[in-house]
Amino acid sequence: MRGPRARRHHGGHWRVFARVERFTEPALLLLLRERPAHGYDLLERLPELTGEQRVEMGNLYRLLRALEEEGFVTSEWDATSPGPAKRRYAITPAGLKLLEQWVEALRRSQERTDRFLRRYEERR
Repeated sequence: MRGPRARRHHGGHWRVFARVERFTEPALLLLLRERPAHGYDLLERLPELTGEQRVEMGNLYRLLRALEEEGFVTSEWDATSPGPAKRRYAITPAGLKLLEQWVEALRRSQERTDRFLRRYEERR
């Protein structure tokens, strides 16, 4: 594949993917701000925010581990649910600050996108 990952030529047409890179990270932080959760719960709830069909389970757990190593998320074993014990993830105060930084960055991105779309519509 040539060119940016944001577009592909397929069947004589261009397919453009306007997406925010690494959007899974702020989506996870937002879900954990709403409530602590197990990985499977997060996996089921992520598509409502990311718009993707499904996030790969391995990628989700790698991201959760990385966020935990950086101090943005904590986890503990939860044996109170039926079945085997599962890790329950929660956002930390540092994670809340990171989420706020994501919100500001996304607002700036939205403003830039809105300017682009207004200009496009004006000159149609």
